[in-house]
Amino acid sequence: MTAFRYRRAALALTAAAVLPLTLTACGGDDSSSDAATDKSSSSAPAEEKSSAPAEGTPADGPFGPACATVPKDGAGSFDGMAQDPVATAASNNPALSTLVTAVKKAGLVDTLNNAQNITVFAPTNDAFAKIPKADLDKVLADKEMLTNILTYHVVGEKLTPTQLESGTYDTLQKSSLTTKGSGENYTVNDTSKVVCGNVPTANATVYIVDTVLMPKS
Repeated sequence: MTAFRYRRAALALTAAAVLPLTLTACGGDDSSSDAATDKSSSSAPAEEKSSAPAEGTPADGPFGPACATVPKDGAGSFDGMAQDPVATAASNNPALSTLVTAVKKAGLVDTLNNAQNITVFAPTNDAFAKIPKADLDKVLADKEMLTNILTYHVVGEKLTPTQLESGTYDTLQKSSLTTKGSGENYTVNDTSKVVCGNVPTANATVYIVDTVLMPKS
């Protein structure tokens, strides 16, 4: 009987010693699991926000396919043109040489260079080439007609791309032109496309177009 009592007491002591260790081990597992979960949560990468501009958003600087042909440096570059008044700036752009010749024949160099805060829709050489040579020669030889056409390409305020989205503007020729579009796609009078727009000069904003504009009256 005495031996039996000793055996029960020994089993009880063993259980008492093992039970706290078991509980500690279980508690340690939970703590490790929680720590791993916390670590995983804290290390999850934050969602990146897209920096791409929304489609149709007007450009802040020069835009359009023909802008790629503008020299990267020198007087004919965007930085160079920004330093000169508009007629001088145009003379440094090889793609506008016919326009420059027309401006000189019409005696408008000083008029354009001395004007303040204007917008010029500048036809490219290819735009003038769309006009039959005989007709173009006739226009270039007629100062009054030439002046009438060239001043129709000038608006007496600086226009932003946003303003071009849908607008009607008075020209120095005294009649109006209309613009429409969005993003980097704009047309003037529904026929002439802007191929390099929002080009700054010292006194003007230039939109280079692919078709010569003809006055409405």
